[in-house]
Amino acid sequence: MLLLLLGIIVLHVTVLVLLFVSTIVSQWLVNGEHTADLWQNCSSGTVFQCLASSSNEWLQSVQAMMILSIIFSVL
Repeated sequence: MLLLLLGIIVLHVTVLVLLFVSTIVSQWLVNGEHTADLWQNCSSGTVFQCLASSSNEWLQSVQAMMILSIIFSVL
């Protein structure tokens, strides 16, 4: 029983760390000189330029759910 509890705790800590990393990481999609993530889109041609991610409703809901999941996981 103690081994099962330890396994569950390790699994929860691992999921929490992956949640933080996936929310914070700055390059989800890399395509040549273009990188994109949950928060911004960057291109590194002659000038490195970052723009905010598009204002799609689904993207804003994903951003909100990621933040809420971190808050509830910490609580």
